[in-house]
Amino acid sequence: MSSVREVLRAAVEAARDEAIARGDLTIPHASELPAVRIERPARAEHGDFATNAAMQLAPMAGMAPMRIAAALVAAVHLPEAMASAEVAPPGFINLRLEPGWVADQVAEMLDAGSAYGRVPVLRPRSVNVEFVSANPTGPLTLGNARGAFVGDLLCRVLEAVGHRVTREYYFNDFNAQVRNLGLSVLARRKDEPIPEDGYHGAYVADLAANLPDETWAAATAPGADPGEVLGRWASERVRAGIEESLQRLGVRFDVWTSEGSLYRERWVDRAIEQLRTAGDVYEKDGATWFRSSRLGDDKDRVVYRSNGQPTYFASDIGYLAQKFSRGFDELIYLWGEDHHGTVARNRAAAQALGFDPQSVHWLLMAWVRFVRDGTEIGMSKRAGEFVTLDELLAEIGPDAARWFFGSRATTTGIDFDIELAKRQSNENPVYYVQYAHARCRSILRNATDRGVEPSTEQARDLLRHPAEQALIRELLRLPDVISDAAARRETHEVPKYCLEVANLFSQFYRDCRVLTDDPDEGRFSAARLALVDAVRLVLANSLGTLGISAPETM
Repeated sequence: MSSVREVLRAAVEAARDEAIARGDLTIPHASELPAVRIERPARAEHGDFATNAAMQLAPMAGMAPMRIAAALVAAVHLPEAMASAEVAPPGFINLRLEPGWVADQVAEMLDAGSAYGRVPVLRPRSVNVEFVSANPTGPLTLGNARGAFVGDLLCRVLEAVGHRVTREYYFNDFNAQVRNLGLSVLARRKDEPIPEDGYHGAYVADLAANLPDETWAAATAPGADPGEVLGRWASERVRAGIEESLQRLGVRFDVWTSEGSLYRERWVDRAIEQLRTAGDVYEKDGATWFRSSRLGDDKDRVVYRSNGQPTYFASDIGYLAQKFSRGFDELIYLWGEDHHGTVARNRAAAQALGFDPQSVHWLLMAWVRFVRDGTEIGMSKRAGEFVTLDELLAEIGPDAARWFFGSRATTTGIDFDIELAKRQSNENPVYYVQYAHARCRSILRNATDRGVEPSTEQARDLLRHPAEQALIRELLRLPDVISDAAARRETHEVPKYCLEVANLFSQFYRDCRVLTDDPDEGRFSAARLALVDAVRLVLANSLGTLGISAPETM
């Protein structure tokens, strides 16, 4: 089933081409015609859709936008979906859908079933999405949760339009923090004070208590580095726990990559040597530097310190090379907003390695402030003062957590009210949307018990009430909502759309009697039941994209 917006775009593009062929619109042959944009007007009286195509063409044609708009309207062949195309100042074309066609789309949606809302892109890409990637020095906390939800939702949306997505978790097992974790386990095991830079959480005591004898023997053998040996073991135990927490959340990963593997497999060495050969690496003050300022960064960056130790940035360079070697068309990183300064240097590294910098994207997520009863909950993994993701899920459940994290743009901060997320009332948006789906199921069950079945046979003539038309028009938006989310790599409009469907369904249910004993009104029941079924389908598909359940009863 084609997107309504695409149907209208094709009609306007055909009108533009016909106006040029007629000579009503003159465009220089060398000019590249801009893509026609179809938008939803802010005000309903301006129609269902509008286009600014005339204003886009005005500078190229040397004509007033109103004249161009009139020429386009004169040339347009209205498809079945369109009732009218009207010129409006200063050069818009307002497009209105034909009510009978709108009503007919209920049958089209039901025929599409679970595939409704998924319009494949013309050129699917192989996309690697790296998200969460918290250091394996402690359990996932509430502070890590946003990346898990946003990353998983982004992957689901990209897959919904046909992209091939690989979910990847990158864990840092190669730094001082992991060694400090090992020394913290050592101190707990020996009942000694935790080192100054160590970790104090109760999970450290659990690690020490469950330390295998062979690992303890290796850590305490003559010449061994206890921090390194215990840190490697403890970080792997923590990583396994992180994987279990994510599985409870419904988030899976296809690939788990460790920083250490980039060095063992020499990805970092080879990438730095490639940059050195190209003249993009030099020595100064005993350190090795990358000429990132040549490619848009504000200064050059160190890749090997004067003591020979690699920087985090060196690992990033090797990781870029390793990822692209696997044949991905696009890399997406979801990082916290405090990584803003590292984006330019990584983009410069991608370009210097010979990759298209436009094929690498960083989505920087604003922080989340967790609130309970008006009081902010503090977080410090090192101090051992934090609420784990598992504890949050046990309290509010994965559905509410997914909704609240997914309902804001990644760059927008969130005040996450834990008590509101727990509440089972219309104040809680995910409850409100799920209840709308459950109500649809209840109506359909009641109808079956009364011997009334949904039918779209007379929908074109019967589903003309303003509340019915408004609801169907909103249901028709789902393919565009999913397509836009995938194209923009921003997914918060999907929960917003679910809320709007639930709101319009509530108005429809209030204004249009679905099941009735009145013989004169009975002919509407089958058509309205089909519309209820379409609402159920759209809510189920939308919630499924969010990874949220669509309950049968509530």
